[in-house]
Amino acid sequence: MTPEKIEEIEMLLAHQERQIQDLSDMIALQGKEIAALKTRLDRTQKKLVDMEEVGGGAGQSEGLSVTEQAARDKPPHY
Repeated sequence: MTPEKIEEIEMLLAHQERQIQDLSDMIALQGKEIAALKTRLDRTQKKLVDMEEVGGGAGQSEGLSVTEQAARDKPPHY
């Protein structure tokens, strides 16, 4: 092999190593973002469940969504 060909291969290898590292960094960042989004989703789901439990009262609202409960319980002036 000629020195030029070896240098070209070394440059390609260095470029590929940099690309792999960049992709690895992106994957790590995306993993953190996914974990944060899962945490937020879990909190939101818990809040919705809590709202439905509070809005459920004495069991008279079973099967109704929060929106349906609000429509049913709207004040008379609406």
